[in-house]
Amino acid sequence: MTDDSHILVVEDDARLRDRLARYLTREGFRVTAAPDAAEARARMRGISPDLLVLDVMMPGESGLDLTRSLRAEQGHDLPVLMLTARGAPEDRIAGFEAGADDYLPKPFEPRELVLRIKALLRRSPGPASAPSGPVRIGTASFDLERGELTGPDGPIRLTGGEAALLAALAGRPGEILSREDIATALGTDEAGERAIDVQVTRLRRKIEADPREPRFLHTVRGRGYVLKPGT
Repeated sequence: MTDDSHILVVEDDARLRDRLARYLTREGFRVTAAPDAAEARARMRGISPDLLVLDVMMPGESGLDLTRSLRAEQGHDLPVLMLTARGAPEDRIAGFEAGADDYLPKPFEPRELVLRIKALLRRSPGPASAPSGPVRIGTASFDLERGELTGPDGPIRLTGGEAALLAALAGRPGEILSREDIATALGTDEAGERAIDVQVTRLRRKIEADPREPRFLHTVRGRGYVLKPGT
């Protein structure tokens, strides 16, 4: 059985980082790796990981500091599993106080890491269920099954890219979609950031009274986009 969850591994030891990435990939996870907190932050501007495997002792910003920072940011509730060579009780307590969900001392068995990851993912709330009916966006209504947007004066024409983007956002209302999520929905690659921005701009012109001051389709700086339906 495989798991399509996306794991971000942050480990400054290159050999261990590569081993973890290879092993977790073989276990069916999607894996992104980073050598330090700064690179992890850069990666998270383009992806929305489901879980963070984080080394405590790293050059620059420590794993504890990164976890505290993430927990202080609104909306950052992804599970964090900390790895450390320091397994004393006070070290584990420090990790939990920083906001970690689990703590695994080094050296560890890779299989135990996988079991702990799966346990955290089971405990983590999944994305909100997709709406069962049309999604109201101001005076318009979007039919998810048909991919059709209708306003007070009738159907509003959408291009294929606009319809795919709106379907992705409306299918997960209130949830931040990363550029990677949107690229997947549009069938393009992650590098096409300009293409995504263009689609967002065009869609705003069709669902917002003032596209420069959007009420529904919001940019979340450094993380992606979110649709907040309403009237």
